[in-house]
Amino acid sequence: MHISDGVLPISVTIGGYAASSALAAWSVRRTEAEALPKLAVMTAAFFVASLVHVPFGPTSVHLLLAGLTGALLGASAFLAIGLGLILQSLLFQFGGLTALGANALMMGLPALACGWLFQTFKGAAPTRQAVLGGVAGAAGSTLSAIALAALLATGGEDFFGVAKIALAAHVPVILIEGAVGAFTVGFLARVKPELLKPAFTRRAGAPHG
Repeated sequence: MHISDGVLPISVTIGGYAASSALAAWSVRRTEAEALPKLAVMTAAFFVASLVHVPFGPTSVHLLLAGLTGALLGASAFLAIGLGLILQSLLFQFGGLTALGANALMMGLPALACGWLFQTFKGAAPTRQAVLGGVAGAAGSTLSAIALAALLATGGEDFFGVAKIALAAHVPVILIEGAVGAFTVGFLARVKPELLKPAFTRRAGAPHG
């Protein structure tokens, strides 16, 4: 799922950094102090889950947890994924530094979209929340895979075939992430429902840091 250095055109690389920097700043402004422990846990979960790669032809696949991260963190999801990607790039050279902005957009935007979807339609019933958690998990992986294929296609005709293979390779990942999202959210809805209430805007009177 990580795009390596040298694959994307320079214009896409610059645009990815500009957009991801703006979204990261927005995410930081909406992250409150009490959310930091949960953000740290989800950053670690994303970091570990996306380290385990399964080769598939000329590409590889791995879990993302983007949808689940969005459901649990809301607006802070982009920050968590961005931090995880930075650590992976610096420690393991996954993705590289020049493609960092594009990789953050590819995984962070779906996380934000799934977080909004979950918070808007989750309701109060644990069963409903579990179903929405599954939808968010599957949708996060689906949207990220589509974004990956689209970004690879900007690299020229040589990457068209790889883009198609990468998209097809993520079908089992989508199913797994849906199951993980449903189980995790369903469990939390029953034992710790307050963890399923992230915000996309700051509460009135909250400090801006």
